[in-house]
Amino acid sequence: MGRLAGGLFSLLAVAAAAAVAGVLWFEREATRPGPLGEPSTVVIPSGVGVAGVAEALARHGVVEDPARLVWRARWRGQAHRLKAGEYVFGPGASLDEALDLLVAGATVVHAVTVPEGLTSLEAVAILNASEVLVGEIAETPPQGALLPETYHVARGETRQAVLDRMVAAMDSTLAELWAGRAEGLPFASPEEALVLASIVEKETGLAGERPRVAGVFVNRLDRGMRLQSDPTVIFALTRGRAPLGRELLRSDWTYDDPYNTYVHAGLPPGPIANPGRGAIAAVLDPLETGELYFVADGAGGHAFAETLAEHNRNVRAYKARRAAD
Repeated sequence: MGRLAGGLFSLLAVAAAAAVAGVLWFEREATRPGPLGEPSTVVIPSGVGVAGVAEALARHGVVEDPARLVWRARWRGQAHRLKAGEYVFGPGASLDEALDLLVAGATVVHAVTVPEGLTSLEAVAILNASEVLVGEIAETPPQGALLPETYHVARGETRQAVLDRMVAAMDSTLAELWAGRAEGLPFASPEEALVLASIVEKETGLAGERPRVAGVFVNRLDRGMRLQSDPTVIFALTRGRAPLGRELLRSDWTYDDPYNTYVHAGLPPGPIANPGRGAIAAVLDPLETGELYFVADGAGGHAFAETLAEHNRNVRAYKARRAAD
């Protein structure tokens, strides 16, 4: 019995040593640099299991043997925690580093930018043109429903989901800025402020001018004057479906439409575009000024005036500058 027990003990010792050696070898294999010589982008489709993930990484040269990644994922209890998406694996990425990325869902982030002042149709067109987004948009939102911004998206995210984020961003931004608005403004709701913000957005592309342009329009509303904003006339003619495609004519100012602020006093019935945060903030905290008029100065900005006589001089100067050019 003594010799048998001794032999059994020796076998167990050898088996234990072999197991330890195997574990140590597996640890070295899992942590040593992998075969990848340069960064590689791999897209893992949704619904692919650990074996499919391993095969995809092997095809792109991230791992040498897909079976080792499968074994390692199961050893770490992560076989069912690997996330789909687009990944960039760096040169020499080890098995464990690859798994860490997949478990964390550290996918590539893409940017989709919707500039300020676009109509909702134009904003939807940008989302539809994105090659990293998928799916269709159920319905084009009304003007003013979307917050222009740069949105970070992942490959495979749906266009509708990004659009929903834009709507939520506008709702939260408008609520935040409305809560801190100046006193005595000539509109009674966030929705009315959004209408004026859309006009300010279309009137000037200079961030520094927005509070001043907003101040002019607020003064006009306070005095019962018509806003007389050219962008509202353009929207009345096109409804935001397409660019006007020509210069605005004086005869257009008489076009009878609720959005034409040359014909109808007060605010239009709704926004004419999607204003950015800066335009909304300008309308809710406009520059305090006695100015009632502004016209393009021919240099990218505007010339402002308190009186009609001064405004007419600015208009003549603008026309002379255009003629000289």
